[in-house]
This record gives sequence, structure tokens and C-alpha cells, in this order.
Amino acid sequence: MKKKTSDGGGRAAVWIATWFGCGYWPAGPGTAGSLAALAIAIALHRYAGFGQWGFALLAFGAAIPAAWAADVTAKRLKIKDPGCVVVDEVVGQWLALAGAAAYNWKSYLGAFLLFRAFDIWKPPPVRQLEHLRGGIGITADDLMAGVYAALVLFLAGWFNLY
Repeated sequence: MKKKTSDGGGRAAVWIATWFGCGYWPAGPGTAGSLAALAIAIALHRYAGFGQWGFALLAFGAAIPAAWAADVTAKRLKIKDPGCVVVDEVVGQWLALAGAAAYNWKSYLGAFLLFRAFDIWKPPPVRQLEHLRGGIGITADDLMAGVYAALVLFLAGWFNLY
């Protein structure tokens, strides 16, 4: 009889961290993760009525499991911030959407472009948060990029730009 061994949640962590395989996209895995988050958000808005509070709660509620999955995956791969880990982009993208005053193609596009810009540019303190240990650092910088994107999106909505 073969003995069953547990991988300590490693496989589940990798699936979550790569957002069910989006992180393996060959060109721009972070962008693929953000697009997957956006697709889920559009469905949640349309079919479950998610709005600003829903997306904020979703992002913060997913942040702890995201940090755990990112940490476990980084340790398994022995890489500080593996490119295949995109769950951080997912939570950051959802947080960016929490700033939208209305949900339409313009706000979705704006949230996506703003989040990706802040995630790539990494203005302070985004870059500094990236230096925190393990999964917390992997996730915290994207949450801050999401905060910046949400603020800009909120201001754009305030001025009826979308």
C-alpha cells in the first residue's frame, strides 16, 4: 500500500499564486493576471451587483490568501518574486476597480491601464513595499499600486471623465 504524502498545500498555493495558470502566459504574465481579474470583476459587477465596496472587500479579503500563496510558491521556486506569481496583480486590479464611480468600458479600461502603469512604474512607496519579506512584499506593492490607480480613477469619475 502506497503512503499518501501531503505537499503542505504547495500545489494549491501554486494554483492560486499563478491564478490558475495565468502566470504561465509567455508574454506579460502580470498583464494576463490583471486581465483575468478584470474579466472576473466585470462578471461580478454584471451578475452579482459588485460595486466600490464589493471590489474593495474582495481585494482585501483575497490579500491574505494571496500573500500566503505567493510566499509558498516563491519558497518552492527559490525565487524572491517569481514572474509566474500573478495573484498580486489580481488583488491590485480589484482594488483599482474599487475607485470607479461608474462601471462601463471606459472605467474598466482606465482601471486596467492605471493599475498596470503604477505597477510597472512603482512610485514611492510601491517600490519600498516590494522589499518586505516573502509573500507580503510580493502582494503589498501591488495593493499600493491598486490604491494609486483607484484614487486616480475616483478623481476622473469625480470630474465625469468616463
